[in-house]
Amino acid sequence: MKRKDGKSPALSWDGTEGDGAPLYAGVKQMILGRIQSGEWPPRHRVPSENELVAELGVSKMTANRALRELASEGELVRIQGVGSFVAERKGYSELFEVRNIADEITSRGHLHTACVIVLAREQAAPDVADGLDLPIGADVFHSLIVHSENGVPVQIEDRFVNPDMAPDYLAQDFTLETPNSYLTETAPLSGSEHVVEAAMPQPWECKLLVILPSEPCLTIRRRTWSFQNTVSLARLVYPASRYRLESRSGKIGADSKDV
Repeated sequence: MKRKDGKSPALSWDGTEGDGAPLYAGVKQMILGRIQSGEWPPRHRVPSENELVAELGVSKMTANRALRELASEGELVRIQGVGSFVAERKGYSELFEVRNIADEITSRGHLHTACVIVLAREQAAPDVADGLDLPIGADVFHSLIVHSENGVPVQIEDRFVNPDMAPDYLAQDFTLETPNSYLTETAPLSGSEHVVEAAMPQPWECKLLVILPSEPCLTIRRRTWSFQNTVSLARLVYPASRYRLESRSGKIGADSKDV
């Protein structure tokens, strides 16, 4: 919403960012919050340095640094003599894609079912805290789910979620909707990281997947971001005899000339 003079409405900020963070970081977060909420859509003109100084009570140097860093991070476009504007969101395409397991199974005409083993609030262990960019011992949401295809277990999904990015995560029924689907709607994906490795299963994984200890597994460690925030850290375990990893780039057709 804009004022009658066409400028952005008065900004609300208490002048602090907490944890001793510098003032410019607080100004950046305030602006990012408006962008991520959709209040300031692409091409929306954001307050100028002088407007930030007047409405937030910060120095011109603080306002300049906040706008400059947001522009360098691709969140804003600054036009000399005109102003700063919210950047257009670029489409995101992954070379490596992990599909929603439910969609993958139903696309084959098979039945997907899920068994929720764990769905709880926990304190982040060092490796989880590092993966989610949170302090050690911070609250995190933990889900452990076994996905089956026609009654046969095909995936263990061991996931930790940043509560700030999905505050209602523990209230969901993940027998009806997968965490992948829910998080995609709640915190739209802007980036991801994958590590793929072969590994022998742990005893508890053998029990959940109903496999022998001698059967190797494919493990995918997946970390996702929405804008600047880490959303989740997941470990996906598949029995090698029941899963195959595929990746395809481009379109294959009769008119293709390059090989």
